[in-house]
Amino acid sequence: LTIITIILIIILFAFLLSPQYIRNALIYRYVGIDDEYIFYTREIQASKHPLNWKLSSSYNNKILPDSLLKKLEEYKTIAYLVAKNDSIIYESYWDKYSDSSLTNTFSATKSIVGLLIGCALDDGKIKSLNQRVINFIPEIKGKYAKEITIRSLLNMSSGSDWDENYAGLFSKTTQAYYGDDLYKIATEIRFDKKPDSIFQYQSGNTLLLGLILKKVTNKSISEYASEKLWQPIGAGHSAKWYLDKLNGTEKPYCCFCSNARDLAKIGKLISDSGRVNGRQVISENYIKSISQPDTTLINEKGLKNNFYGLHWWLLNYKGYNITYARGILGQYIFIIPELKVVIVRLGHERSQNYIGQHPSDVFQYLDIAFDILKP
Repeated sequence: LTIITIILIIILFAFLLSPQYIRNALIYRYVGIDDEYIFYTREIQASKHPLNWKLSSSYNNKILPDSLLKKLEEYKTIAYLVAKNDSIIYESYWDKYSDSSLTNTFSATKSIVGLLIGCALDDGKIKSLNQRVINFIPEIKGKYAKEITIRSLLNMSSGSDWDENYAGLFSKTTQAYYGDDLYKIATEIRFDKKPDSIFQYQSGNTLLLGLILKKVTNKSISEYASEKLWQPIGAGHSAKWYLDKLNGTEKPYCCFCSNARDLAKIGKLISDSGRVNGRQVISENYIKSISQPDTTLINEKGLKNNFYGLHWWLLNYKGYNITYARGILGQYIFIIPELKVVIVRLGHERSQNYIGQHPSDVFQYLDIAFDILKP
């Protein structure tokens, strides 16, 4: 045998003997918005009586200049929608995508899970955000495991050892995305740092929130989301959620798949203080609390937290307080409550440059919306 043949045989054996999630990560090396074929999924059922968006009298009347279109298309946008009150003012789609296409929202899913925690709180399934996580997931480990609360998870201040790295082959995030046992991964998380002092964005926090929801509701997250959120907002299309295995557990930190129009209804729910057609779907107090950052927290650079609420990102721009969800490939749901405006942008890529805590393309999509909203 030649040296090259021996090396290839060694590599093949190493691949075959490696854990399943590593094999999957090597085969499907780059995550994408259409990864559904890799995973088992569960349906989040749409409303039997969908609340369809009205089209504004000025719908798509705005002709965007080439400079703004270039900004929209720079990171391979597939959907861009601007709605005000109960009407869509502008929407556009690219390539094969449409207003009914289901694509992965990635970490914008975290914000949806944050809302479901509010639903469970309203239902009395969770008594308080200050309840200890160990009471629900007793297997968690570490010096401070007994001190972690649901609020710690929502605020991204649990102090866990989770490695938030999609590019790392051996990271917990990669293992969770491509692996088949989320409960095992969750219960291996260690809490050896004092919680509720440092903001550190970690998907493991949302993973634990998802498992808590499953335990307290005695339902899958998809079932609970359908009942408490997706149907009440009048979603027109059933959504999908990636699972860790057949009939398994939803990946709650990512992997909720939907379209721009239905995602905009999530934004409208927040803009309307948790109400849909006068019905309180999530308590107004909880909706208020997602846009109230815990300013006692600092990030790893020592900067005060004024940018993250209960699983939602926060931004003050051009004098407006903006609440938004965001995913790693540029999935955004922006809410500007003062203007009753919702903006959804979906796509294949996101800027890698940041202005403060926010990817720089965030400001591009907001500026485009402000231009569209001009009389």
